[in-house]
Amino acid sequence: MKSASLSLLALVLKSSSLAELAAELAAKLGDTPDVFSQEALLLDLGLLKREGGDAVLDVAALVGLLRQYRLQPVALRGALPEELDQALALGLAEAPADEAPPRKEPRAEAEAAALPPAVVQEVIREVVREVIVEVPTPLALDAGVAKTLVIDKPLRSGQQVYAKGGDLVVLALVNPGAEVIADGSIHVYAPLRGKAIAGAKGDTGARIFALSLEAELIAIAGTYRTTENPLPEAVLGRAAQIRLEGEKLLMEPLKL
Repeated sequence: MKSASLSLLALVLKSSSLAELAAELAAKLGDTPDVFSQEALLLDLGLLKREGGDAVLDVAALVGLLRQYRLQPVALRGALPEELDQALALGLAEAPADEAPPRKEPRAEAEAAALPPAVVQEVIREVVREVIVEVPTPLALDAGVAKTLVIDKPLRSGQQVYAKGGDLVVLALVNPGAEVIADGSIHVYAPLRGKAIAGAKGDTGARIFALSLEAELIAIAGTYRTTENPLPEAVLGRAAQIRLEGEKLLMEPLKL
């Protein structure tokens, strides 16, 4: 056994109402139920507004609801002792609170009140448990110099590459179902047909570049877009870049 990082999506719950969560999931993922198929998921209850005081969440019902969308909950944090007992009985792990990722600056109260009660809010990366996994070993660089991971082979469905602490450069096809992740920017010098997640640790200046943009999912610093909203004709299948403008993803064709 050796320590390794496991990449996860996090579901940040803000309401204990499973009916509200079911409605939110249906609205966001109803037309594309497979977009997060078999993705490992962290359940974050730290911001949960509990109805009736410290109402205990039905973790089994929550897990069952998420599995309807082929999500695979593997751990939770911020739970009450009774909720943790439920989770452990279901085979989930407890994620330590001190592993929580940095959150965005709080918004004005009026804006915060307008947020959905339960959403897949941020694409974040967590260290949850020790697993046996082989990962590329980057070359040692001088302190302060950002690391760049270069991949020169096609990525098949189910494969995932994570450039921790720097940029990711891919010189070959990223097939549907493959996932490329970077704490910095992502450069794909080939068709990008899988999922691309840049700024995974919250870098809002990160960008995504592709010679042919056909991605299933694109995300920068927690702001994401799926095929539920088709890519604009101006960039679909073309050389393009994606960047954040405020809290919106801006997609622009590249003139090569």
